[in-house]
Amino acid sequence: MATVGASTNLQKPGGGVPQHLKRIGFHVIPVNPNASEILGERSFASLLDIDEPVDIVQVFRPSEEAPIIARQAVQIGAKSLWLQLGITSPEARRIADEAGIDYVEDRCLQRETRRLRIRKDPVEARPDRAS
Repeated sequence: MATVGASTNLQKPGGGVPQHLKRIGFHVIPVNPNASEILGERSFASLLDIDEPVDIVQVFRPSEEAPIIARQAVQIGAKSLWLQLGITSPEARRIADEAGIDYVEDRCLQRETRRLRIRKDPVEARPDRAS
């Protein structure tokens, strides 16, 4: 899961939500051009710089930036675009719909994983990860 607008400040949603998701077993790929590492993971300047497949693009940026991020999500082959609480964009929705990727806006992924009791295996327990 790529997190656009990931923050080194865990008090901000862009820091705390990815931390929660990592804790419950999601692979978090931070996207922040001003940080080289976030949550112990290499941070990328842009979605286009990520060198591995991305399933979900989670967004913590202003609504005005959502269309650009949506286009990049389509370009990298993401399966879904998730705009966090307070972020909406009819244009980003149109871009996602036209590309056939799932789209969620104005919802908190941390709240939803808690509400739905979603957990993945911790990274350390995955057979494809060496300890």
